[in-house]
Amino acid sequence: METMTPTRAKLCGLLVGTAAALSANAAFAVTLTEDAEAVCKGLNGGTDAVKIDSATLQAPSQLAVSERGPTPSGRITPANPRFCKVLGHIDPVDPQAPPIRFQVNLPVEWNGRSLQYGGGGFNGVLITGLALPPAYPFDKPSPLARGFVTYGTDSGHESKPGEPPQLFALNDEAFENFAHRAYKKVRDAAVALMQRAYGRKPDKMYFMGSSEGGREGLTMAQRYPDDFDGIFARVPVINWVGLQHAGTRSGLVTMGEGWINPAQVKLVGDAVRAACDKADGSDDALVQDPVACKATFKVETLRCAAGRSGDQCLTDRQIKAINTLHATYKFPFALANGLDDYPGWGVSGEDTPAIGPTGGWVAWWLGTAPPAQPPARNNGIAWIYGAGGIQYVFARDPKLDVTTYNVEDHKARLLEVSKLMDSTDPDLSRFRMRGGRLIMLEHMADYAQSPYAGIRYFESVERKMGKTETAEFARLYTAPGVDHVGSGAPANVDMLSVLVDWVEKGKAPGDLEVTEQKVEAPSFATLRALPLCRWPAWPHYKAGAVTEASSFTCAP
Repeated sequence: METMTPTRAKLCGLLVGTAAALSANAAFAVTLTEDAEAVCKGLNGGTDAVKIDSATLQAPSQLAVSERGPTPSGRITPANPRFCKVLGHIDPVDPQAPPIRFQVNLPVEWNGRSLQYGGGGFNGVLITGLALPPAYPFDKPSPLARGFVTYGTDSGHESKPGEPPQLFALNDEAFENFAHRAYKKVRDAAVALMQRAYGRKPDKMYFMGSSEGGREGLTMAQRYPDDFDGIFARVPVINWVGLQHAGTRSGLVTMGEGWINPAQVKLVGDAVRAACDKADGSDDALVQDPVACKATFKVETLRCAAGRSGDQCLTDRQIKAINTLHATYKFPFALANGLDDYPGWGVSGEDTPAIGPTGGWVAWWLGTAPPAQPPARNNGIAWIYGAGGIQYVFARDPKLDVTTYNVEDHKARLLEVSKLMDSTDPDLSRFRMRGGRLIMLEHMADYAQSPYAGIRYFESVERKMGKTETAEFARLYTAPGVDHVGSGAPANVDMLSVLVDWVEKGKAPGDLEVTEQKVEAPSFATLRALPLCRWPAWPHYKAGAVTEASSFTCAP
């Protein structure tokens, strides 16, 4: 239980009072189902901190598929039913801090459930709750179309073109909202709106998030265990401080001659497949046992002969860079929950094509040009995020030369940020005791964050609470060959239905099958299916390093 400062206590009290006011000020004689137009319009207004800027009834919309998108699911605009679209904001306590903006979608035909969507990156973009949730099959009705109230937030700041995405972190309240408070505040405001619109609170509440949104989901389970019945956290960036530092380190070693060009990335990807693809008994261009592959693949086999260089071999500086990516990042002191390191990245998927934030090394680690200061748009996302994080979050010096940064000089700030941001607390006993259910999914070809960080966290929960007890409320799955946002191997599975069945019917998930779908309007063709790997399938790790090879395979 965290200790509240007077400012925090004032803020929490303000929100509780506001939520009560939102519920009490409009005790409608009819509900949204009975008179949608009148009830929707009547939601406008608000008191104290929570303001409703607009509430408009939306007509049903049809499915649309765009030719391009930043992610596979980003090409899909799902069909949605008649609903009340509510846009609002929550005023800050600090007048220098931005407001928290949110959107709540209230379907006319409500099933009594709600789904909060998580964000991504450094947020700063309003999450509408109208898109497909993480890992969702393309041919399933959207959660809103299924009758869920859906909602999301910008986490308390707006990213503007030309500005570093971490600029907001210079304001304490804005950063704390990003860390955890925005999601709690918006959740409570959404409940109050449901009370007003339908005359009752939701029966069950769910949260689904990926990447930063996955961290948010675990944050809710750890900090606010009474708020959600089911949580899905895909590729969560739970050890946030470690990720920013490990990503920066991996960028620093690619400056100058350490940088690896796209042709050499393909060279490494081909070598990994040649070494590991057939180990599972099939020749499908998919490394289905990345744990064993990391233990056996040696990048040194690609070293250039003396005096040679080029796209078909690697220099010593480039080999060092790759080994640095794979190695554990070590802090000289412990952060929140006793962690003092960040696990290295794995192997496979190195040359997954880069489309927006989708892809392997080129998208996340290397970019199409060596790292620059300040980070350039053609740099890898890890450098843009990590170097900017060092400057704006940890050193709080936008002009800092990142090559001169020393963690020991900023120990107090790192500890402060870790306490706010790192969702690594293994004690989920309160969440379990109230009947909460948690599903995590790690993609094993993920270069935005190390999948071994999530694996290690799940193991820490098992150590803290016991394996049998953990299995009663939590599951971890891994997906070989899948990148951060779902490209590569098949990765589509309806985790929302899995959660609902577990929470409401007591049906615990076992083996799950994922599907690969070809996006073609107006239909989606299933190409193939593979199972997810349910933990514990891989060997255990210590500080992110493989301690033993595994013969396990996820092949059907």
